[in-house]
Amino acid sequence: MSVPSSRKITQILRAELDKLVTLSLTWLTLMGAFILNLLLAAAFTSVGLQGAAGTQSILNIGLSSMGYLQAGFIILGILATCSEYTGGQIRTTLTTIPWRGFQLSTKYLALAIITVPMAFIIAASGVLYTFIMMRDTAVVIEIDTMIEALVGATGYLTLTTLLSAAIGALLRRTTPALVILLGYYFIVSPLSRDFLPSIKNYFPDTAGSYMYMPPSSDKINALTVMQGTGITMLWTVIFITVAIVFYRKRDA
Repeated sequence: MSVPSSRKITQILRAELDKLVTLSLTWLTLMGAFILNLLLAAAFTSVGLQGAAGTQSILNIGLSSMGYLQAGFIILGILATCSEYTGGQIRTTLTTIPWRGFQLSTKYLALAIITVPMAFIIAASGVLYTFIMMRDTAVVIEIDTMIEALVGATGYLTLTTLLSAAIGALLRRTTPALVILLGYYFIVSPLSRDFLPSIKNYFPDTAGSYMYMPPSSDKINALTVMQGTGITMLWTVIFITVAIVFYRKRDA
């Protein structure tokens, strides 16, 4: 099968963006994540106001909701790839766009284009709320420090979304994908930190936390920001590659 031209690739990307933008569940999920993040930020800030807060603690409090916020982006990634299998829309897609590898790759690109700005806005809302509420009791945050943390949080949420989308493409069903991923992120991974301490930092969510939260001095195997980013990105690339390979070989 011939490789699509640059014009075709642009058209495929536009089509994938249109599908995500017109999918109501995309915006409902993002809106829910935004509201949840503000509610959690308010709760964590209220607790933080009871103690002394320095520059770093403001970022810690403002980003404390990340562990819960990632659920919204996990759902977003799964919906992006599984929604087409509902009602057989995937058959229409593959009939119109026969280049399977390019089609799925551009879907991930389109998903990233939407996720990056939304992840930044949502993550920043929590930090901004915390900063506003604690500005009279804390040291002023260095802009560079805040930007680095928000960029890391945005990168982590984007990679988590893409990894979830890859799992969704492999399973092709929303409910099993949700059960597996949410079960891993909220049950298996937290338990593994106690039972598998020697390798916990190499799991995608644990490694990803170092992208936006500086490791504590009491952590023995703490990773750097670049190491955390590299490990999380590696997990994402592996699952995306496997998803594309299976997508090209099996029936819709």
